[in-house]
Amino acid sequence: MLSTLMNAWKIPELRSKIKYTFLLLIIFRLGAVIPVPGINIESVRAIVESAGLLSMFDMFSGGAFGNMTIFALSITPYITASIIMNLLTVAIPSLEELAKEGEEGRQKISQYTRYATIVLALIQAVGITVGLFNQALMTRDAFSITVVVLTLVAGTAFLMWLGEQITEKGIGNGISLIIFAGIVSGIPGGVYRTILLTQQGEVSILNILVFIVIVAAIVAGVVAIQEGTRKIPVQYAKRVVGRKMYGGQSTHIPLKVNQSGVIPVIFAMSVLAFPQTIAMFFGSETGFGRFVSVWLSPQASPGIYVYTILTAFLIVFFTYFYTAITFNPIEVATNMKKYGGFIPGIRPGKPTSEYLTKVLNRITLAGAIFLAAITIFPMILMPYLNIPVHFGGTAILIVVGVALETMKQIESQMLMRHYQGFLK
Repeated sequence: MLSTLMNAWKIPELRSKIKYTFLLLIIFRLGAVIPVPGINIESVRAIVESAGLLSMFDMFSGGAFGNMTIFALSITPYITASIIMNLLTVAIPSLEELAKEGEEGRQKISQYTRYATIVLALIQAVGITVGLFNQALMTRDAFSITVVVLTLVAGTAFLMWLGEQITEKGIGNGISLIIFAGIVSGIPGGVYRTILLTQQGEVSILNILVFIVIVAAIVAGVVAIQEGTRKIPVQYAKRVVGRKMYGGQSTHIPLKVNQSGVIPVIFAMSVLAFPQTIAMFFGSETGFGRFVSVWLSPQASPGIYVYTILTAFLIVFFTYFYTAITFNPIEVATNMKKYGGFIPGIRPGKPTSEYLTKVLNRITLAGAIFLAAITIFPMILMPYLNIPVHFGGTAILIVVGVALETMKQIESQMLMRHYQGFLK
């Protein structure tokens, strides 16, 4: 990884992209410490520390949620809007046709996603201001509430713009890198608190060693599952066009065990955050608020089991869902048949698509179960270790997955420039 970064730094264009990406991430971190006007920060921190699920939101926002800064909502509304648009694209034929229109159709869908992001951010901002953090408001008049709501919505809109700029002009997926930066920013503080608790005797060395072993095992597992690939052999028949002969070579179709990367985990976290958002409107002392805190919280006694089961189910569902969107066996089989390709032992056309679907379903199931296991295992084990580092399986999965995807993009751009230089 270090050698890849060093080689990329030597290429002027890639160096400028890396600098641009780091600059925008620094802007994100600077915005994460600018407080929202009219909010009592100490009151907000007390509420966040008392609710375990809110601590997880605070981790993904890089501490912005617990400190009630302008980026307190983080990029969660955009992720939720993306989930909704992906589901609607499959369910509504007009959106499905729009998605097939190429770049112009994708731009329109992206525009709809931006509108939905603003609407969801507005709903969450009102819920946080009027419901969850109502006691933290210094003044409760209409003007003060409006200022807080508009500040939170503007922060999310700016983060959405930052992510799109990183994706377009920088390196990697901007939205994923913003989440990555938010998670990683909490590591130094967690390590410092762990050292203090160890000195005070509240955390044993054995617990720290167990934590390190768990983290190392999860990282190794994530790398293995992200790099795992099933290669389907493909043979192209020889054909004569004019005086030239084409085909005759052998290749393969790489089917990744985890086609969707970290997207299912991010989607699952966003969906499970929705009941918490609704509960913000009613307050934690109402019946619905108590129900969410007891039954849908990873810290509550019965809630941890319900939350764990729902997390595993949603990860499996979104893994299959996202894989079905990104890989179409019928289209692949049609293109293979068009150019004279076939899988040895499988007839072209429908039998090929059925075979690809069968193989893809099997390896996707393995990848989905592995993703779910990596996510929920530390969620159950971490409370017993008493280590103040909110860095469970979900966070590690996102951090390692984003790092791998970013490095692959850097390598692909380096390879592309290498071939261009060779052709010159």
